[in-house]
Amino acid sequence: MTALSALLRRLTTFRRLRTRLTVLYMGLFGLTLILTAVAVVSAVSGSARRMVRDELGASGEVYAQIWASRSAQLKQGAAVLAQDYGFREAVATGDEATVRSALDNLRARQGVDGALILGVDGYASATGVTPDDAALDSLFNGLDSGQVDAGVIKIGGQTYQAVAAPIMAPVLIGWVVFTDRLDAGQMRNLERLSAIPLSAQVLSRGGAGWIGAADGATRHPVLADTPQGRSMVLARPLPSFDAQAPAALVLTYPLTRAMKPYETLFLWLGIIAVIGLAVIMAGTWMLSRDLTRPITALDEAVHRVQQGDYVEAVVASDDEIGRLAASFNAMIGDLRDREHRLTHMALHDQETGLPNRLALERLAGSQEGLWVILVGIDRFEVVRNAIGYDAMARLITAVGQRLTVLSDGGSISRVSAAVLGLVVVARDEDAALRIAERLCESAHRPFEVAGAPVDIALTAGVACRGGAGANLASPVDRAAAALAQARRLRRVVAGFDEAAYGDPSGNLSLISELMAALDNGEFSLAYQPKYDFRAERINGVEALARWTHPRRGFVPPDLFVAMAEETGHIRPLTEWVVRQAILDQKVMAAAGHEVMVSVNISGRLLSDDSFADFALEQIAASGARLCFEITETAVMDDPERALAIIERLSAAGVFVSLDDYGSGLSSLAYLKRIQADELKIDKSFVMGLDQSARDALLVKSTIDLAHSLGLKVTAEGVETPTALALLRGMGCDMAQGYLIGKPKPLDALIERLNGPAVEDQVVAA
Repeated sequence: MTALSALLRRLTTFRRLRTRLTVLYMGLFGLTLILTAVAVVSAVSGSARRMVRDELGASGEVYAQIWASRSAQLKQGAAVLAQDYGFREAVATGDEATVRSALDNLRARQGVDGALILGVDGYASATGVTPDDAALDSLFNGLDSGQVDAGVIKIGGQTYQAVAAPIMAPVLIGWVVFTDRLDAGQMRNLERLSAIPLSAQVLSRGGAGWIGAADGATRHPVLADTPQGRSMVLARPLPSFDAQAPAALVLTYPLTRAMKPYETLFLWLGIIAVIGLAVIMAGTWMLSRDLTRPITALDEAVHRVQQGDYVEAVVASDDEIGRLAASFNAMIGDLRDREHRLTHMALHDQETGLPNRLALERLAGSQEGLWVILVGIDRFEVVRNAIGYDAMARLITAVGQRLTVLSDGGSISRVSAAVLGLVVVARDEDAALRIAERLCESAHRPFEVAGAPVDIALTAGVACRGGAGANLASPVDRAAAALAQARRLRRVVAGFDEAAYGDPSGNLSLISELMAALDNGEFSLAYQPKYDFRAERINGVEALARWTHPRRGFVPPDLFVAMAEETGHIRPLTEWVVRQAILDQKVMAAAGHEVMVSVNISGRLLSDDSFADFALEQIAASGARLCFEITETAVMDDPERALAIIERLSAAGVFVSLDDYGSGLSSLAYLKRIQADELKIDKSFVMGLDQSARDALLVKSTIDLAHSLGLKVTAEGVETPTALALLRGMGCDMAQGYLIGKPKPLDALIERLNGPAVEDQVVAA
């Protein structure tokens, strides 16, 4: 199972199904062959081992019987000699010649290699062999113990089979010992008795060739490592005269010799396996090719469908794959129809059926030199509410049809609810504008909707593909901006003006950076002085916020103040200005200049009670002298609440100034109700004071009106000595403008205040 799992895991690395099938079948067949080969080899090896084990066991029994028979024969001959009266007398009397003669005669009759007499007193006489002291000691110890009378003994490095018989006269006086050499020849005679070509050895512990198998000598063969390799070994124990050197008859048969008859069988099995594997590989390859060919066709069709090419898979079979291909082809047909419907829906307006903005953008981006004209229906919501949604959809369709005729068959798209668009070819912007004017003039004739005439007016914006306007890459977006510009300028047609459009995306990023700029110290205050005609000195300043951006540099106040009002960030900005103005007023006071600081307050904050609480708390805690400048129109959104907050500020000692008086729709009613301390005449009147008698009359009447209401008057935009002299003659209280001084940082303002009481041009005036 482990091998099969590994094979299946490796199959995942092949990317082609044909290769996977081929490798899978080859792997399974190869695994089957391996398992079969292992089974055959195991069976053959087991059978061979059993045969060798049986033969070794049988040979061991035969060898044991031969050993016992030979030992009995020798023991009988030795006993005959030991019982001979004359021999015993010769031994007892020490007749060496008689003893040797008897030993030689009996050795010759028994056919043994040696014979000897061993006395109990250590006497020894031998013929045929020359035993050394170690052999004699072993014989004596073994015989004297009474436990061994036949066994193995080492004489001169040779192994002998020895048999002894006691000599009694009538007591034990010695032993007759016959020895027969166990040499290679005798071992070969024993080997020839076996049915298999085994090898026989008689080994003693400590001698050459002794193997571990002899230590556990049993009557059953075992596997052991021998000098011939892995072999079946039968070690049968033999009696030994030396207790320290036990002996064993070792029968050995190498397994390689047992497996040799099967080598041809194994060779043929290998050849058959290789041929079978090749046949399986070829057959599997052809089968997998036929099987995967329709699957490959389906795969190619799927890839082409993925690329947008709806093709059908050509499969001729009528099996499961053929039916799958037929279902796939049917699905492709449905997908093609569905995509056509979805594409039509994505590129067309659902109400009118006209192409939509996406279709217009695709057409506008098709080539260079194209101009996009967006035509907007004026007062769209008023007309729609009057005639209804369904009738409005029909009206837009009618407008599109008329524009199509006038544009020589151009495709009209509905860009938004009230805007239609088309693409025209024109030489330049003037030509495109003339086309747009002609289209807008077409609305002069009423449209008939549901049997009733409907009058509408059209406004158009024009922009070209690839033209100016880096902030708006799409010509449709630039044309939409041009349409908005035309409506703002109250024109029928306008081209895209990049300078007027500005950089909305950059301004949008400024909004998110505004709050961080307050914390990072990017904001500062500049102060513009206010000159008091009666005191003939500067006794007031107006605090103006300045933003120095780390990347953009100086940011115009009109830009970030307007953004702060639109995004709701005007309150934290104003709170920062109030705190900083209070701190700077203390610095000026420490320098010896008691001046009132004016702060501009947005109309959005005049209806915020919590801001009023904040301002009064800051002023009360610091004792600052502040003047809040508000515009006349600031109270129009929520006049009751705004007037109530102004009353709170005025009651708390905060000076209130009406800023930019005359720039908007000045209302005497609001002027009467607002509890103000000062009125500031807008610079648009003051800057033309020395050139226009009309402006002079308006300024003089405004000063008189303010004085009659108990208000002081400050004139803004004083830039010439003539204007300053006229204002002095009209009884104006204070003057502010570049002639008096430009907005300066705090340090420069203090330096200015430390100078002459008035500047030279003021004195000259």
